[in-house]
Amino acid sequence: MAPTELTEDELQQLRAEIEQLRKDNASLAYKRTLMARHDARPYTLDYVQRLFLDFSEIHGDRRFGDDPAIVTGMAVYHGTPVMIVGHQKGRDLKQRQIRNFGCAQPEGYRKAMRAMKLADKFSRPIICFVDTPGAYPGVGAEERGQAEAIAFNLREMARLEVPVVVCVIGEGGSGGALGIAVGNRILMQENAIYTVITPEGCSAILWKDQSHVEVAATALKITAADLKKLEVIDEIVPEPTGGAHLDHDAAADLLDKQLRPCLESLMHISPPELRRQRYQKFRQLGAIALSREGSEAGSGR
Repeated sequence: MAPTELTEDELQQLRAEIEQLRKDNASLAYKRTLMARHDARPYTLDYVQRLFLDFSEIHGDRRFGDDPAIVTGMAVYHGTPVMIVGHQKGRDLKQRQIRNFGCAQPEGYRKAMRAMKLADKFSRPIICFVDTPGAYPGVGAEERGQAEAIAFNLREMARLEVPVVVCVIGEGGSGGALGIAVGNRILMQENAIYTVITPEGCSAILWKDQSHVEVAATALKITAADLKKLEVIDEIVPEPTGGAHLDHDAAADLLDKQLRPCLESLMHISPPELRRQRYQKFRQLGAIALSREGSEAGSGR
């Protein structure tokens, strides 16, 4: 049977539909960015309340002070003593100012490492919750060694001899996120993002305005689906219909269903193997870029 020829009007309609699909696809990453930032999205302490027992918070870095943008503490997870480390944003303006909108300062990262060292000493697995726009870039933070604090955490987390599971539950902003995110397994909620720069920042640098945030978000590959394909994360955690901000209990339950078996799978691995596994995981993150550079060099480009 011969194919039916389309009229010019039908072709124009198909072209319009294709163009609309392209626009929708380009805006999907930025829509997830907005959902990751939603004011009602569950934060670290919301998950602590729903999934853990006997939470006992640890304060201060024993050098400068306590940073409320990062919470740490001991708890019990399905009968297993664990250490919790996570970013914490605020619900209202007063809380957000106290928590510095989830943007940690050097003392926050040093507090996190103090807690992780305690966990390492007493053989407690570590569960990290990542949700920050990025490390605080203020003058005071830089004077107190912001970059050094994050770099120190990267090195020391790689050396930990206990299981480390990282859960990206909202915004995973650059080094501010990575400072507590060197783990054996990385879980990421489906509407969370994990990126080296915000779409707004990328648009401002490349286009000198904010009119290209959707294109930037798509190009940055910041969604869970993108990062799973790139092997930056290990598992995508589904959210309740409409997003985690609509049902905290359901969001916690869905996270629990993947967090528990993930942690249990690491419990019987030897400390040297945990360290080796963690090192190899982050060592291979640049494999795609390196292989591309190698192929271009081989072709004489």
